[in-house]
Amino acid sequence: MPTENKGSLPLLVINYLLLFVGSVSSSLLSKYYFVHGCSNLWVSTWVQSAGFPLLLPPIILPYFLNRTTRRPFTHFTPKIFFISIFVGLMLGLNNLLFSVGNSNLPVSTFSLILSSHLVFNLVLSVVIVKQKVTFSNLNCVILLTFSTILVALDSSPDKHGLTHDKYLMGFLSTVGAGLLFALYLPVMEKIYRKVNCYTMMMEMQVVMEAAATALSTAFMVYKGAFGAMVREGREVFDKGESLYWWTVVFNVVTWQLCFMGTAGMVFLTTSLTGGICMTALMGMNVLGGVLVYGDRFGGVKVVSTLLCVWGFCSYVYGIYIKSKNDEDEDEDRTDDEMI
Repeated sequence: MPTENKGSLPLLVINYLLLFVGSVSSSLLSKYYFVHGCSNLWVSTWVQSAGFPLLLPPIILPYFLNRTTRRPFTHFTPKIFFISIFVGLMLGLNNLLFSVGNSNLPVSTFSLILSSHLVFNLVLSVVIVKQKVTFSNLNCVILLTFSTILVALDSSPDKHGLTHDKYLMGFLSTVGAGLLFALYLPVMEKIYRKVNCYTMMMEMQVVMEAAATALSTAFMVYKGAFGAMVREGREVFDKGESLYWWTVVFNVVTWQLCFMGTAGMVFLTTSLTGGICMTALMGMNVLGGVLVYGDRFGGVKVVSTLLCVWGFCSYVYGIYIKSKNDEDEDEDRTDDEMI
């Protein structure tokens, strides 16, 4: 099946910018919700996927403006449709675990622990999509894993004013979110191999996030969380009702940027590259937690952040060397054919 857009460097840059802005801002805004008095995990979970209608205009408008003859949402097979729903439900569970972790841990600690998904990502990528293990990607995974272990060994409930149970719940939930997300990435790469254009990838993203939103909405209704949002805005959120609703809105928007950037990176490259790019941004999340919320940034976190940067640079250098070798091989092949 011919695949359009995958060689598009501008599209790749746009998706990484979406991922960059979405990842950093969504983490900080999610924490902002909890820091200022709110505690509803279902609201925090719901906003992560509820913005999926924002993806509809770029999918639908090109067809109605006669920019394309491809009719939106008409290329789904029953198999891809039901797989998208299943992955979306898995994403909904991942969002809940993310909310539990983010509510109980400082942003910097949470971000560094979440980077543990990369080691799971490499293993699952090898199993699911037959990802080749190279020195650069293995070195990157090892460095990032050590980074996470350092944070885990250095952190304790007492340092953050948390009870042992809350800290343990936050830690385990964050690792669980990382594991589920590590499974999500190679599964999506395998599915995207049967997708023939970027627009269809966006359509699948709409279906997945609609499924995740349906799951969280059902629990929101069951728990009476929609009514609780009104009460939170008026009585709980200590920055005022108006800012509460702006916090909710910007959470919805920035999470869409994050998920769209992630899906685009996986579609245009590989699940491992997408995971590594996300992990590299954890350093920015750590810095954001220190600057915005005054998280402690002692020697261990400095070393851990440097390991993250070192691992990412190692992987990027490996990609550069591989592309250079491929170009040299192509030139040699061309010269041989001319002879």
